[in-house]
Order: sequence, then C-alpha cells, then structure tokens
Amino acid sequence: MNLEPQLRPYPTRRTVLKTAATAALAVPLLSACVTSGTKDSGGGTEQGEKTTDNPLGVKTDAPLEVVVFKGGYGDDYAIKAETQYTQHYPKAKVDHKGLQKVGEAMQPRFVAGNPPDVVDNTGAGRLDIATLVSAGQAGDLTDLLDAPAFDVPGKKVRETLLPGVVDDGTFGGSTVALNFTYTVWGVWFSKPFFEAKGWTYPKTWAEMLALCETIKKAGVAPWTYQGKYPEYINDPLLSMAAKVGGKDLIKAVDNLEPGAWKQDGLVQAATAFAELAGKNYLMSGSEALSHTEAQAAWCQKKAAFIPCGSWLESEQKGVAPAGFDMVMGAVPALTASDKQPVAAVQAASSESFLVPSKAKNQAGGKEYLRMLFSKASATEFAKANSTLPAVAGATDGLTLSSGLGSVRDAVVAAGDNTFTYRFRTWYAPLAKAVDDATGELVNKRISPADWSTRIQKAADALAKDATVTKYTR
Repeated sequence: MNLEPQLRPYPTRRTVLKTAATAALAVPLLSACVTSGTKDSGGGTEQGEKTTDNPLGVKTDAPLEVVVFKGGYGDDYAIKAETQYTQHYPKAKVDHKGLQKVGEAMQPRFVAGNPPDVVDNTGAGRLDIATLVSAGQAGDLTDLLDAPAFDVPGKKVRETLLPGVVDDGTFGGSTVALNFTYTVWGVWFSKPFFEAKGWTYPKTWAEMLALCETIKKAGVAPWTYQGKYPEYINDPLLSMAAKVGGKDLIKAVDNLEPGAWKQDGLVQAATAFAELAGKNYLMSGSEALSHTEAQAAWCQKKAAFIPCGSWLESEQKGVAPAGFDMVMGAVPALTASDKQPVAAVQAASSESFLVPSKAKNQAGGKEYLRMLFSKASATEFAKANSTLPAVAGATDGLTLSSGLGSVRDAVVAAGDNTFTYRFRTWYAPLAKAVDDATGELVNKRISPADWSTRIQKAADALAKDATVTKYTR
C-alpha cells in the first residue's frame, strides 16, 4: 500500500508555491507502506484525569510534539497556541517542528508507529488522508468536538466552527481531521477598475457573457486563469453545476453514482465554459501560465476576471498595485431555475490538523487543538494572514481588507447555501481526471459531451476498483 501525496493540494497550493523557488513544485512519490498491517491504535499512553478544567484528561507533565506545515501562513499562529498550552500545563515540554515537506518527513514515523501528537498535514507533499484513514492511522476527534470550547462559554468546539468544517474532516462517519482555515471559491475582480469602467459584476451567466463582450471591446481580456493548473477554472465550472443541479448533483458525483457526470447541470456548466472559450473571452496564452504568471497579468489589468480561492489576496501581496482592491464575487447563476441561489458559494476548510491514532499524547494533542481553534487564536490568525479562519465570528469587529471583507460577506450572504464536493479528497485520481478534462475543454480540444463522457469513464473505473476504499455522503 503506497502512501501517495494528494494530487490536488487545493487551497494549499498557495502556501507551497509561495515559498518555492519555482512556480511548479515536483512532488516525489512516497513509496513506503503506511502501516505494517495492523489497525490497532497503540497510542494514547499519556492520559490524565478528566476534570472541568481539563475536559480531555491531559496528563499535565506529558511532553507534546507538534508538527506544522510552514508555508505562506508561517507557523507563528501555531507557536502562539503552544505558548497557551504551556501556560496551562507548565510541566509539559512542547517540541515544535515547522516543516515544508510534511509528508516526506512524517511518512517514516507513521510507518514506524511513532508519529507526533499533532500533525498539520498540509502542503503539496502532504500525506494522503484517505490512505491514513484506511490504515487506521488517523485518530478520532469526536471527544475534542464535544469538549467545551476554549473561550466561548456554553458551546462545544463543534458549535464554534463554520458550516461544513466537521464534514470536511469526516470519513466513514468518523471525524479524523480538523481544518483551521476556511476557503471560499469564486471569481475575482478589481472593484476600483470596474467602477472606473462602469462595469457591474454579473449575477447571471447571460450577463457575464454580455459584459465579457463589452470588456473585450475595451481592449481588455475578459478572463484569464492559471492554465498550468486547470483545477482553478474547474472550480467555477463545478460551482455553476452545483447551483443548477443542487446538492443532489454533488451527492451523485461524490458517491460515484452511474451517470453522475452526465447530469444536465454538469453538461450545461461545461457548455457555458466552452462558450467562454469559444468566444475568445480567455486571455490569449493563458493555458501556458502558472498561477503566479496569470495572477500577475490580472493584477496588471490585462484581464478583468480570474477564478481563485480566497487565499488570492494574501498571495498577491506585493504584486497587486496600490488601490487595486480586489474582491470576490459568487459564480453567476446559469439558469432561472437553478436549485441553489446565486449567492450560494463553494466553501471548504483547509490546513488540516490530525492527532495520529498512535500518538503517545493524544489527549494533549486534542487539548492543543482546542486552544488553537479558540476564537482568540483564530482572530489573531485572521489579523496576521488576511485569511478567514474556520472558527465562526473570528473576524467580528475587525477592519478587513477588500478581499477578505468580500469573502466574509460572501459567506454571510450564502448562509446555509454553502457547498463542496468531496471527491477531490476521497479520490485524487478522479480529481486529476476532472481537471485534465476541463483543461482540454477550455482550450477547445474537446466538446462538453466529450468532457462528460471522459470523466464518467474515469469515475466508473474508480467505482469498479475494489482496491479503493469508497466513501458516501
């Protein structure tokens, strides 16, 4: 059994590539087996008495080892939580490691059965969470979620998290990961640029196409995208499909149901983005651009729109000119009968923290996460990183930048109408097949029907593969 890196580092592409010397980071295939074959946890040997002040039963003098991905967010936020931990448990020694290649460093330790107590399993080389779960290497976090929130009286930890955060870390009914940041996907533009031109962000796809024609006539490319990574433009396509077909469409896709990728909503969304390409509304040469190159061109106002997740503003610090004031809009509605409102947004949590099942100090690891996911900790993170944390209310009362403010507003406007696909996390090969097909679609090499057929074939093959653990929602 190979422990492969996830092929789609999704929002964490930002953190890895921001610190890499090149725009594309080659991730070596990790080849060792995750486990010797047993699923017995063998962990949690350090355990103390559970009390009101110590709800998880931390052994107060037990050492705690924390491994954090040191990417675009750095690791100061994690260190602050460690300081909080030592203030509460002064006899405990905390061993902190800030790493770039978490998977490469941690895989041998998981194999040997001596993992750290907490792992921030993030970055392009991170361990495949589905494989860890299948091997019984990721500890269940239910007792943490049901513990009292660290600084929100009267609430459990689970009750302080934004919609979907618990589900994002749940596999087969067991929550094994807790994600610290909250990512929202949409279409970005410069608010002052649009105001100066008299352009209004469209609410429908028909309005989008009409505006694209106006933008094109003004000598600006309507859209660009991060062509070397077609998942970026795949995100608004799948968001549009989810709005058309609703959450039943998403469920069918994630559950590998027969014909799921043939659903009208998906074919219609693919047709819409094929039209975007067919009318030459994509900036010439976008296919060859890395994420940094495409985003730089957009910041230079060579293109009006760019699809991206909510990390974009943080990533473009030092690149976007003064007064650019980028904001994110929800993907426009495709039809008048869409099953989800135009304000609905694709949102999911990331920056994934685990407490390994074989960790010696599981109670300490969970207590550390209780402190990390406190409202005060999340607020400080938001201030430092212009990024929305996964803790509800963390940005209340803060003066936010244009980008982060628009993301927060989008989440508020969406309310319960946030959604996400799970197939990316569950089945990395299918995610790659989808992204590759979308890259071909928007470069006019395959039709929407071919796109649908090609992906359905990959999904069917995966569904029939008995060696792959299947998940449902």
